[in-house]
Amino acid sequence: MKKNSARLFVIAAPSGAGKTTLVKALVERNPELRFSVSYTTRKRRETEVDGRDYLFVNEVEFLRLQDQGELLESAVVFDNRYATSRSQVERMLAEGHHVILEIDWQGARQVRESMPECISIFILPPSRAELERRLRGRRTDSDEVIARRLRDALGDMSHWDEFDYTIINDDLNTAIAQLEAILAGDNAANRNSNPGLRSRVADIVC
Repeated sequence: MKKNSARLFVIAAPSGAGKTTLVKALVERNPELRFSVSYTTRKRRETEVDGRDYLFVNEVEFLRLQDQGELLESAVVFDNRYATSRSQVERMLAEGHHVILEIDWQGARQVRESMPECISIFILPPSRAELERRLRGRRTDSDEVIARRLRDALGDMSHWDEFDYTIINDDLNTAIAQLEAILAGDNAANRNSNPGLRSRVADIVC
């Protein structure tokens, strides 16, 4: 890949839409891609590895990084802080790699302001009922937490039209193929300007 072809792709979604699964599969199928590992103050889950899933830091360290200008974007989600490493992204782009950011809509808005040339993609579940089923299927949260996540997810979904593309994650392989087409610059069907897509999205978010 030529260095001047490297692009930054920003992928956001409500909790439960399958964003993490999609991004991991995309990177596994396309080893030339680079995934930006986010900072977080959230407690590490048993299945997570520091440096692979997130860069786990405490509140003091997070604020120090913020003061030093190291954070390309940052957001508070479910009372925890998340952020993208500016130096990490700039280094991978300079090396000629497409870079994938997996962040929330707040962070995506900040990245678009700092790097307006980025390509932004929003992932939606196929329905609200399926979103709730996925959240409950994790079996890691209480009913109270699930209710909050569902409420916040519905609010997040209202920001889909701020993005360049939207993918409805109904079938994993189809969604991955659509992501790959966007990376290749050949996916008009998932552009937010597509009337057919807008009609499908309206059935989900309204």
